[in-house]
Amino acid sequence: MTDVSVLPSLIGKDATHEQVVFCNDPHSGLRAVIAIHSTALGPALGGTRFHPYATEEEAVADALALARGMTYKNALAGLDHGGGKAVIIGDPSRDKTEALLRAYGRFVQSLGGRYITACDVGTYVEDMDVVARECDHVTGRSPAHGGAGDSSILTAYGVHQGMRAAARHAWGAPSLAGRRVGVAGVGKVGHHLVDHLVEEGARVVVCDVNDAAVRRVVERHPEVEVVPDAPTLVRADLDVYAPCALGGALDDPTVEALTARIVCGAANNQLAHPGVEQALADRGVLYAPDYVVNSGGVIQVADEIEGFVFERARARAARIHDTALRIFELADAEGVPPAVAADRMAERRMAEIGRLRGIHLRGR
Repeated sequence: MTDVSVLPSLIGKDATHEQVVFCNDPHSGLRAVIAIHSTALGPALGGTRFHPYATEEEAVADALALARGMTYKNALAGLDHGGGKAVIIGDPSRDKTEALLRAYGRFVQSLGGRYITACDVGTYVEDMDVVARECDHVTGRSPAHGGAGDSSILTAYGVHQGMRAAARHAWGAPSLAGRRVGVAGVGKVGHHLVDHLVEEGARVVVCDVNDAAVRRVVERHPEVEVVPDAPTLVRADLDVYAPCALGGALDDPTVEALTARIVCGAANNQLAHPGVEQALADRGVLYAPDYVVNSGGVIQVADEIEGFVFERARARAARIHDTALRIFELADAEGVPPAVAADRMAERRMAEIGRLRGIHLRGR
C-alpha cells in the first residue's frame, strides 16, 4: 500500500483529500486507488468502481473527484459519514476474479475502518460478498449475507424524488405526467428510473451504448422512444434531461444544445468543469445537483450498517425531494446556481457537526 506522499505528480497541489492510497497485488492483477476526502462527519463511505482506465493518472483523478462528491452527498443525505471512493483499474468482464477482489478487501481492511466500501459501476452485490470475506468494512452486500441488495433501486427512487422537486420549482407542481423526459443510460439505475417515469405518465425517450440495456427497457415498456445516442437525445425536444451514465455529461457543447428546462439524473460528477453550473443557470436550465438527487443508493447502504430495513431507508430517500426544494429556494434567495447552494449547505453541516469532534468522549 503506497501512501499519497509518493504520488505527488498524480495528486496535484490542490487536493484537499485526507488520504489517498495505491493498492497493488501483482499476483492477482489488482491495481486500485482508494481516496478518502473527509472523515469530518464519520468514516468515509463510498463505492468501488471497476473500470478500464487508460492511465493511472486518469484513475486517480476519477477517485479524487468521486470521493469529494461522496463527502457532499453524504452530508446532504444527513448521514454520519464522510466521503471516500475506490477505483479498480481493469476490465471487469475480463479481469475480475475472486483473488483480485479478496486482495482488494485486505487493502480496505488495512485502513482500519476509515473507509467503508460498497458497489459502484462495474461492481455488484456478489462482488461485495467476496470482498467481505477479507474485510469487515463492506456494505451493499446480498440479502443472503445480511445485506440490502441492489442499491440502484433506491438510487433511482431518489432521482425521481429530486426530479419531482425540480418540476415543482419550475412548473408549480411535483409531477412529470405528460412531460417528455430523456434518459441517457438505462443500465443499473436508469432502467429503474424509467419504471418510475412511465408509471407517473411521463413520455420517455432513452439511449444507451449497450443495445441489450435498451432492449430490456423496450420489452418492459414498448411505448418508450429510442434514439441512437446522447447527442441526439440532448437535441431532442425535452422537458427534462436525465444523465444516468458516466460523469462529465454536461460540457459546454451539451449545455449549448440542451432544450430541456430541467437537468436531473443519476450520474456522478455531471459537470465537466467549473463554470458549467453557471452556464446552465444563464440558459434558464434548472440543474438538480447530482450528488443530492442520486444519494438514495448511499442512504440504502448506510442503513445496512445498522441492520437494513427497506421501509426506513426508503423513507430517508424520500426526503431527497425536500432537500432539493430547499436547495432551489436557497439558490434563488442568494442568487447563485443550485450547485453552489448545495455545496454551501453541505459545507455548513460538515462545519457544524464536524466541530463536535472537538468535544472529547472517552472511547469515541
